[in-house]
Amino acid sequence: MAKLKITVLRRMSNPDFAEKYCVSEAELPCPYFEDGQEFIVESAGQPEGFCGWAWNDLFRTLMILGQGGDYEGWSKDKDSLIRCCTDGIRPVVFEVRKIED
Repeated sequence: MAKLKITVLRRMSNPDFAEKYCVSEAELPCPYFEDGQEFIVESAGQPEGFCGWAWNDLFRTLMILGQGGDYEGWSKDKDSLIRCCTDGIRPVVFEVRKIED
């Protein structure tokens, strides 16, 4: 598998949704990540401390880039893609990028 870098671009929050839909007080923004945080991935294993829900949301992109695929025609840089976790209360936007050794 190619070496990949996951960068946290932005954590966002929707406090109005949290108030309306969460059964308890939601921690806003996402407590798992910090803006600018980076993870290097060299296998299909989830990095320690990485949110399992976000990992699941990124997994397909990680496997495509990690196995030699690309996003030519979709992304300005065919070796990277911007993805977001599916948490509607506190979404996190990530860049997934194939990197050279």
